[in-house]
This record gives sequence, C-alpha cells and structure tokens, in this order.
Amino acid sequence: METKIGQVAKTAFLTLQCHALDATSDYPILNDTDSINTFETLKEKTGFSDFNSNQIKRSLINHIALRARQYDLFATSFIEKFPDAAIVNIGCGMDNRFKRIDNGQIQFYDLDLPEIIAIKEKIIPPAERYKQIAKSVFEFDWLNEIERDHVFLLAEGVFMYCEPVDVKNLFHQLHKKFTNPEIVFEVFNSKWLSGWRGKTMAVKMKKQLKLGEETVFKFGIADSNEIENWNHNYRYIQDWCYLDSDQANLPFRKFLQSIDSLRKIQWTVYYELESN
Repeated sequence: METKIGQVAKTAFLTLQCHALDATSDYPILNDTDSINTFETLKEKTGFSDFNSNQIKRSLINHIALRARQYDLFATSFIEKFPDAAIVNIGCGMDNRFKRIDNGQIQFYDLDLPEIIAIKEKIIPPAERYKQIAKSVFEFDWLNEIERDHVFLLAEGVFMYCEPVDVKNLFHQLHKKFTNPEIVFEVFNSKWLSGWRGKTMAVKMKKQLKLGEETVFKFGIADSNEIENWNHNYRYIQDWCYLDSDQANLPFRKFLQSIDSLRKIQWTVYYELESN
C-alpha cells in the first residue's frame, strides 16, 4: 500500500531518483551511489511508484546533480573554516548529504516535514552526529536544537514553494538566534511568478513532472542581492546558476549564461546574516 505523501514532499522523491539516475549514468556528476539503494528501499518501504525515467529529461538530471554537488562544495568550504560546525539541511528530502560531506566532526541536522522524516528515519537512521528534525522550517522551536557556534544552512529547492512573509520571518529568526550564520538557498525570479510566465511554469510542473497544484511557486526575487534590502546586516556573498557549469549539457550554454535574464530564472544565492 502506497504511503500518502503530499505533492511538495514528492519533489524530494523526484530529486532522489535523479541522483540515482545520475549515479548509474556513464558519466556521473554527483556520483552519489548510495542514492541507488536509498531509492530502491524507498519504493519497497512506501509502495511509491517512481517517476517514469523516460519522462525525466537528461538536462533535469544534470541540473539536479550539479546543484547538489555545488551545495556540497559550499558546505565543505564552510566546514574547512569551521570543522566542528553545525550544518542544517532544510527541506532535506531523502538526500544523503551528511555522508557526502562529513569530516568526522560536524553536527548535521536534516530538517523536513514529519511525513518525510517518518520515512527517512527508517531508511537512513539518525546517529550521534546526524540528527533528523521532523518539523516545518517555519516552526521555529527547531532552532533551539542547534548547539554549535558556527552554523551553515542549505535550502535546496525549498523556498520557492513558500509564502514570502514566511521566508522573511525565517531569516529574521536565524539572524536573531545565531552568530553570523551563512545560508545558501535556491531562488526563483519573481517576474516568472505570474502572467504567462507563471502559467508556463505551472504547466511544466504538472505535465512534465506529474506534480500537482500544491507545487506552484510563490516566492521569488528579482536579483541576487535583493535580500540585502530586508536587513542591512544581510550580506550577499555570491550566486550560482546551472549555466555556470561546463557540465551543463545545454546547447549555446555560454551564450545563455551571458544573458542575465536567462541565467536568473531559477538560481542559487549565498548570504551571511551578520550579527549586529
């Protein structure tokens, strides 16, 4: 019997399947071989029917693999500076990130909705330095579970599904709770949230990815440094886009990369929330 899972939560399963497809490809990018077993175990334990592999475009698999690898690189760079840091994986899904980046000292927290964590803990059990938190990121009492001085947070494919006011409040709580936390997160261009662009994206999510109305994007920004306007202590560090990688298997990649409006449809930004 298939476990009942919401549409947004199912995006975590799609991400995992893309990791597994990448790992079994001739030229893997992320090469997360653990994802193969994780995905097969997921199907066994939940009765989940996988997304039709023939309908998952190679460009999407590459995109998700490149994104995960880049987020790993951001995290490991922070860990090199602070070897005993706390790493918080917001909207973790079924990802194996802890195993990919662990240095033997970090404290790692996977944070996701209870329906996801209830499944994940049966497949990837928690351990001494690997905790799982079954909460919405907007239930802010989870902040009290983070015990290290240096905090790095990742939100890969999360905030675009959230209400803008909730995202802003989260940043306020992070800034208030931690000393100079750093956060890397995926964003969507606000110009594509409505009108014909918004309809185009909704059709893509529904038809190509077989995801329903719950997966409509709600939060977006116009440029990478826009979040500095929320608070003068929010410092933009850098951004990253799929088109920035030589392994992005797209025709005319260099040309597309040079056009800011195309590079910044869905991309990643990196911020430090500096203490007062």
